[in-house]
This record gives sequence, structure tokens and C-alpha cells, in this order.
Amino acid sequence: MLTMFLNTKIDFMTKRRLFYVVSAIVILVGIASFALHGGLRLGIDFAGGRLIEYRLSERVSIDELREVATAAGYPQAEIQPVRGTSDVLFRIPDVEVGEQATGDVSISQQLRAALQTHRPGLTAELLREESVGAKIGREIRGQAFWAIVISLGLILLYIAFRFEFRFGLGAVAALAHDVLVTLTIFSLFNLEISMPVVAALLTIAGYSINDTIVVFDRIREQSVRLRRETYFNVLNISINQTLSRTVITAITTLFAAGALLIFGGEVIRTFALAMTIGILVGTYSSIFIASALVLELRRAGEAKAA
Repeated sequence: MLTMFLNTKIDFMTKRRLFYVVSAIVILVGIASFALHGGLRLGIDFAGGRLIEYRLSERVSIDELREVATAAGYPQAEIQPVRGTSDVLFRIPDVEVGEQATGDVSISQQLRAALQTHRPGLTAELLREESVGAKIGREIRGQAFWAIVISLGLILLYIAFRFEFRFGLGAVAALAHDVLVTLTIFSLFNLEISMPVVAALLTIAGYSINDTIVVFDRIREQSVRLRRETYFNVLNISINQTLSRTVITAITTLFAAGALLIFGGEVIRTFALAMTIGILVGTYSSIFIASALVLELRRAGEAKAA
């Protein structure tokens, strides 16, 4: 069996407060970023509107594309060139769709006409056109929120039943940490939150809880074998014993997520990016956060009982 760390004796529990501070700083930066940007940047799936993608016969600068969108009657449109290609995405808010889309001419036709007027001889092949109403967007947003909340609740119940309640609290807190850190990075770089990103967040929860349960199972096993050791030492021993497995699993999973990120194309790039961030953060929380929170909860319980 492949191993990377043999007989490590890292004192994770002594350093746990340092990791609390690091995580708290990242989450506080995320909260500041949410406030600065006025919340997360929601995609068409959640905010409503129209997404149109063209393949242009030649590359056009952002400034020119913005002039084209304004000339077509969509000054608030977000414009995103697809890296390494001549493709371009137009995201038009729902309010502008309602105000401007009239008659038999579609929005994609209006934009194409404006492109060809601005630069004669340019061809624009329509690759996709998606539309979501504002009401449907709100419903999808609510469903996505409850999907994440219910999944965390079910995970808490399962681990509380399988192990102990404090293990469930530690695991759910670590999962919430993973989601918040991922959203923080998306907010800092003003990346779009879409349905694929929500799917990635739920996948991250499953991946992270798998790692955490492996550590928790070793803690339970060592608690029986090492009855003379303090719980503090049992946690350190258990994390060190599972460290090789945790890191190797993360590396192999990152290969797949990284391949999607590099070669997967624009459509799934945000999904792959969320997965890559989540794998890294989930591995971190499984090692440094989840078990440390279990220790804090146990000590709090003992202090209350005393």
C-alpha cells in the first residue's frame, strides 16, 4: 500500500488555535467581500435573465463588445470573453430582458446585428441561449439553499447516530467551514455562483465528510485501545495514523478536478474550480478543524458536568 507519511508525531491539537485563527480570518475576509460586492454574484440560474454565447470569426476587445451591447439596448450586460478563444458570453439582467426584448426579433438577433454593424464582415455563430425568469430564479435559489441546509442536517443526524452527537457537530461545523471558504474565494474574485457551483458544494460536502468519518472512526478505535492515554493524545495519534490516507486521497482527487479545470471548457470551469478549492479546504478541515472541535466540545461537556 502506498504511504507518504510514516510514524508521524505531529502535535495537531496544540496548534489548533492557530488553525482557528487562520480559518476565522479567511471567513471574515469573505464576509467583508460579500458586503463590498453587495452579496454573491449570482448566475442566470438564480438571478434571472438571459445568457447568450457567440463564436466570433475574430477576437473583439471588451471595450468594443460593451459598445455593441449598449448599441443593442443592453448597457448593463456583463461581458466575458472565453479564455484562449474568440468566443464571448453576454449575461443580460432580467430587468433589461423585460424592457428591451420586444417584437419578433430575439435578443441574440439584436446583439448579432449590433456586432455586424459595429464591425462589418464579422460573423457571430450562436452557441447557446439560455433564459430564466426572475421568479423561477428566486425559486431555484431557495431550493439550492435548502438542499445545502438539509444535507448538513442529515449528515449531523447520521454521525450523531453512528458516533456521538459532538462528532456530528464537529463534522457539520467543518463542512460549513468548507462551504464558507469556497464561497469566500468565489466572492473575492467575483466569480459567478451557478447551479453547477451548488452541485460542486454538495459534492464537496460528501467528499469532506468521507475524510472526516475516516478520522473519527480511528479516534473511536483508539479510544478503546489507548484507554490510559488522554483524549488529547488519542486525537493526535488518530490524525497522524490517517494522515497518509487523507493526503493521498486528496492528491488523486485533485488530478481529476484539475483535469476538468484545465481541459473541461468554459461551461464546467466554475464547477471544476469549486471542486478544486473544496478538495483542498475539505482536506484541511478534516485534519485541522473537525477533530479539534470534537476536543473543544468534549472539554466543554466535562466542564459542565464538573
